[in-house]
Amino acid sequence: MAMNPNEAEPNLPTVTDPSPDSNPETPAQAPSASDDLAALQARHAEVSDAYLRAKAEAENTRRRAEEEVAKARKFAVESFAESLLPVADSLEAAIAIENATAEQLLEGTHATLRQLRQALERNRVLAVDPPAGTKFDPHRHQAISVVPAAQEANTIVAVLQKGYLIADRVLRPALVTVAAPK
Repeated sequence: MAMNPNEAEPNLPTVTDPSPDSNPETPAQAPSASDDLAALQARHAEVSDAYLRAKAEAENTRRRAEEEVAKARKFAVESFAESLLPVADSLEAAIAIENATAEQLLEGTHATLRQLRQALERNRVLAVDPPAGTKFDPHRHQAISVVPAAQEANTIVAVLQKGYLIADRVLRPALVTVAAPK
């Protein structure tokens, strides 16, 4: 059967020219200015809250650190003082003894000195007592005088007073005499 060219084929859809006014689907409407403002205000409230919380946390951390430093300063010598108490007890016991012989006092003094040295060592206070002939170190020794000596120049001849270190830091330099250059 021959088809009329003007007749549309029954199985094919017809194409019509859509006009913009007749489109059944309308695009999503753009958010209004009031919606934008509400969203920005909500975001601002979130950011402000987060900022205030972070600021409060930083302030709390700073305050806790200051309290810890204050406690550390206040109780820094607690361990050291605790280790010196037996030394004080020994000295008080020695004073309390009536009619002690010189030998007993000397023996007690040596025992008390051992206690003191142990207390110092436990707290990392170490003596600086260089032997004669050691090279002079201006960071650990203080030269009281320079004397002519038969040993190499700038070496220690004698220690007049021990020095002390605390945790590798000079608490008091050793007082020494030093050999003069030849």
